[in-house]
Amino acid sequence: MNMISPEAVANSKRAWLKILARYKKPDRRRSALELAITLIPFVTLWALSSAAYSYGHWWGLILILPAAGFLVRIFMIQHDCGHGSFFANRYADDWIGRALGVLTLTPYDCWRRAHATHHASAGNLDERGMGDIKTLTVAEYRQMSWRGRLAYRLYRHPLVMFGLGPIWLFIFEQRLPVGMMRGGLTPWVSSMATNLGIALAAAILIWFVGLGAFLVVHLPIVILAGSAGVWLFYVQHQFEETEWAKDSEWEFQHAALHGSSYYDLPAVLNWFTGNIGVHHVHHLSAKVPCYRLPEVLRDFPELRDIGRVTLLDSLRCVKLALWDESRRKLVSFREARLAA
Repeated sequence: MNMISPEAVANSKRAWLKILARYKKPDRRRSALELAITLIPFVTLWALSSAAYSYGHWWGLILILPAAGFLVRIFMIQHDCGHGSFFANRYADDWIGRALGVLTLTPYDCWRRAHATHHASAGNLDERGMGDIKTLTVAEYRQMSWRGRLAYRLYRHPLVMFGLGPIWLFIFEQRLPVGMMRGGLTPWVSSMATNLGIALAAAILIWFVGLGAFLVVHLPIVILAGSAGVWLFYVQHQFEETEWAKDSEWEFQHAALHGSSYYDLPAVLNWFTGNIGVHHVHHLSAKVPCYRLPEVLRDFPELRDIGRVTLLDSLRCVKLALWDESRRKLVSFREARLAA
């Protein structure tokens, strides 16, 4: 991982919210094109995978992999809709987001509320919770019972975090407005309407292709895309040089710029992930459409040196699990034990 240069530190003091305002306006024709070139290939790949299964051409199921990639991209468009940045028209963004939520198994209005909380409090030690990956400090971990420590270690295990966790989240947990049960009618309407949409879409597909083809094709696509999505969200905030602060010290621009990573991915992965790897810029201004994030890096190359994580670097992030307040960095369980 790159160290932050003195020049980058100086530039971090810029009034980024004002600077990034010029990038907020989407090109609505470009947005429509991005939606089309994402949905049409996804539907096509899904249909071809189903046909391959039905005709016994099992090799054709390899198309599930790119289909999962397109489902990740569908989620990223839904994500932009949630921020009101895709068409910059609240009505259009919301209803497109709700429709895409049926494909991503994500109740749009529930997710949007939780995600707004995440953006408003990312990196704030006193506001951890909704919309975040659970992260304990070293001191909190040491104060837990052995059962609590075991539960947290299991939660943080890669097989749970990126395997069982996404299955539980997307297939089961999001069927109810978990964490928003007392949040009024909207979370329930969002969850139940999404569930109804999922049930209707599944029934229609099963009618046409059969239950076997539906399960063999759709479940792996959802699981792979879900795991990729959780991985992306993890790397965006769970990297060694991330920053957390108590509420009295927390400041939005600094937390956005230094508490979120720049996940420097190969071009093809940037495309499938909707450039969400440029996450520090996204947290600075969530109204910038995903396809305009590379413009910001082009015009302000100093941002490339802040929080940069390469694909190889990201593999080392898996071991990080606890925030060490004394050293102000994320550490592994082993590092915390040795420090004790």
